[in-house]
Amino acid sequence: MSSVLYDVPGPRAITRNRVLGVLTILVVAAIVGFFVWRLAVTGQFSAEKWAAFTYTNVWIQLGLATLRTLAAFIVAAIGALILGFVLAIGRMSDHAWIRIPVGAVVEVLRAIPVLIFMFLLYYGLPVIGIRMPSYWAVVIALIAYNGSVLAEVIRAGVESLPRGQKEAGYAIGLRKAGVMRLVLLPQAIRAMMPVIIAQLVVTLKDTALGFIITYPELLFYARFLGSQAVLDSPIVPATIVVGAIYIALCLILSLVANTVEKRLRRSGKTGRVAAAEQPVQEITDTELIVAQRAAGRYGQSGGA
Repeated sequence: MSSVLYDVPGPRAITRNRVLGVLTILVVAAIVGFFVWRLAVTGQFSAEKWAAFTYTNVWIQLGLATLRTLAAFIVAAIGALILGFVLAIGRMSDHAWIRIPVGAVVEVLRAIPVLIFMFLLYYGLPVIGIRMPSYWAVVIALIAYNGSVLAEVIRAGVESLPRGQKEAGYAIGLRKAGVMRLVLLPQAIRAMMPVIIAQLVVTLKDTALGFIITYPELLFYARFLGSQAVLDSPIVPATIVVGAIYIALCLILSLVANTVEKRLRRSGKTGRVAAAEQPVQEITDTELIVAQRAAGRYGQSGGA
């Protein structure tokens, strides 16, 4: 029985894969080139369209909009992580009166789109006499949705661990809270870190939905700037600049998260590495002779 998951491609398969790869690159390049050509033909790269970005106030407002985006994202990310842990622990409870209601809450929160949640908070609550600022409507909606998704991610990570991990924790006298906190959750977080990072990136990008409820974040300012006829309505240039800022923020977030992931993996191996690197005490010939003589005298006394 073969020990590999797939057969090594032969010369014909390698040639076919290279041809498909070249064709894919050409198709993508053609599509990108077509859009760039259309932008150039319609004058989107002209100096008049980009003149708005020669003003200092425009960049100041872009910086403030970026800070508002980050303010919503940071609070939403922390809240989503906390809510995710709480819901995941509730979903894994041994008590049905906790597990079933928490499971229902998770399913409901996951089923409601973020935008509808924002609409309910910002436009629905005033109907019953409760007014909520657009900032908190964005943050609460992001916390509710992403927290429920992270709850399922954490639960899946814990339940994917070998059953012996939990049993070993109980065997050394730990209670369920200790087993979860000291044994299961650290391993599950390290295993599910890529998925958690991806969900946080989604949270960052979903802050752009706040422009619909007039939260003045990046996309809101890009739309405002693009509607200024005095500046020749630079909607495409503004979108390109804001898109580049979003890409930069996502790359920074991924870099920070990957750094944290590497440190977590390194810290998980520290104990094993330290144990493996302990110096082995060598036994000299003199100590060996003394030990043998002692063993011989013990044997003689035992035989007597």
